[in-house]
Amino acid sequence: MINAKQCGCGMNKIINLSNDRTVKIIMPNKPTDGISESDAEMDKRAREAVKSAINKAVICKKPIAKYDKVNKRAYIETADGERKYV
Repeated sequence: MINAKQCGCGMNKIINLSNDRTVKIIMPNKPTDGISESDAEMDKRAREAVKSAINKAVICKKPIAKYDKVNKRAYIETADGERKYV
């Protein structure tokens, strides 16, 4: 069972997992709240790696998986701009 609640550190959330473990969700608007400096650096590098991979896919005209927040559905966008909802 997953139980999410707001923690006392802004918009971050804590998710309680059924096996007595918790996961702290760090929201993108405050990426350094509640994590160490080295974790913040690793998070920054991971975000840059994702941006780089997406840019490479665009240049190579490969389809890219995206998420439509309005429709709350995942889709694949092809190089010509066509969307295929999955």
